[in-house]
Amino acid sequence: MRTHDHWQKSSHCAQGDSCVHVATDAGGGVRLTESSDPTGAILRTTPGVWAALVRTLKERPHRG
Repeated sequence: MRTHDHWQKSSHCAQGDSCVHVATDAGGGVRLTESSDPTGAILRTTPGVWAALVRTLKERPHRG
């Protein structure tokens, strides 16, 4: 099992501390964390669930 992931920062992230980082794990799963504490809580999910979340976010109008 890998101990270091290559985290990718969201393309919609400004230069602040509130950014989502995404990585894949050795088993093909998707991992998410928040940039202000990248070693803290890590959410793990499947590629299908991740794709559904991204698709839903893209389809919904932005709310301010």
